[in-house]
Amino acid sequence: MLQKPEPFIKPDTIFSVTDASVLLKKVVETAFPEIRIRGELSQITRATSGHVYMTIKDKDSAINAIIWRSTPVNFKLEDGMEVIITGKFTTYPARSNYQIVVNSIEMAGVGAILKMLEMRKQKLAAEGLFDASRKKPLPRFPQTIGVVTSPTGAAFQDIQNRLRERFPVHVLLYPATVQGVTAAAEVTAGIEYFNKMNNVDVIIVARGGGALEDLLPFSEENVVRAAAASHIPLISGVGHEPDWMLIDFAADVRAPTPTGAAEMVVPTKISLIQELDNLSHRLSAAFTTRLVNAKQKVANINIKSPKQLLMEQSQRLDDVAKTLSLIIGTKLQSARQKLDLVSRFPTILENRFNALNQSVIHMGQMLNSLSYKNVLQRGYAIVRDKDNNIISTNTGVPATIEFMDGILRVDK
Repeated sequence: MLQKPEPFIKPDTIFSVTDASVLLKKVVETAFPEIRIRGELSQITRATSGHVYMTIKDKDSAINAIIWRSTPVNFKLEDGMEVIITGKFTTYPARSNYQIVVNSIEMAGVGAILKMLEMRKQKLAAEGLFDASRKKPLPRFPQTIGVVTSPTGAAFQDIQNRLRERFPVHVLLYPATVQGVTAAAEVTAGIEYFNKMNNVDVIIVARGGGALEDLLPFSEENVVRAAAASHIPLISGVGHEPDWMLIDFAADVRAPTPTGAAEMVVPTKISLIQELDNLSHRLSAAFTTRLVNAKQKVANINIKSPKQLLMEQSQRLDDVAKTLSLIIGTKLQSARQKLDLVSRFPTILENRFNALNQSVIHMGQMLNSLSYKNVLQRGYAIVRDKDNNIISTNTGVPATIEFMDGILRVDK
């Protein structure tokens, strides 16, 4: 329970506005030389001078706060973030209000940090910075490896030791602080440096384990964006295996530890020797098989003497001549038969003409034998009516009677 302070100003004392403001300022600053307040940030504004103005609030009250540009802040301030600020109360006489000058600021527990990281992760993922299509494969045998980390930290020593054990390569170090207010900017500068110089085959961003708050620089937007934009394959080896920073999602490969990053980037000498032995055995077996096949093909070759080759060619010519002779003989025989048929063509026409003539004579004889004139010569006559129709009964009226030697007209 806060105690109410005793008044020390006499009721009848009269102050000028300035004196009252100065007195109030001294009272407030004396009573609150340092205070820690937990609340939610809102209305964050960064002035051109570099100072940050904001409000820290809870559900019932709000207090103005200011962070001078010289005060270090290890993370990005965002509206809605729950923090604990440490500072002192003061007043601003020109506007007759009070505020707290912040000396340090920290996130209010792991829950608040995780909430902030999740919101930032969703934002960057929506921009496509974590897409699998952006991932680049690591080189099989890198010649130079760039490392962005603290030169005095254990992470760099672990990486160097593991590289020497596995497959010694050239290492370039970009020194960067990995904790504190300047860490994110320095790590970003290291990634951008190697990409600009293009003097390494792969980049390792590394840091040993630590508290979640200590690892926050590797989740800052500028670090994540630099990792995603790197055209050189990048491995993130930050913290220990359970630790996941946002750079892990933007990197091409995430290693569980800095040592694990060194193991991923180069093979072991033993594995390379085994791989070379396997390739040697496979090449030897393949060469032996091809050599045996070649020997077998050579053994199957039957080399003939020039005389034998000439005799075979002569025999082939004889066979061709015989075949041509048969073909030509058959053609000539067919041609002779056609010529003989043409030579007999007049006789055939004459015979055909005589046969046709005999046929015509025979048909004339038949026609003559069938003519009614012959019947009239035997004493018969033909009786016709006026329409020249033959009358065969006595019921008709005769008009003409035809005899062998003429026609008799009957008049009635």
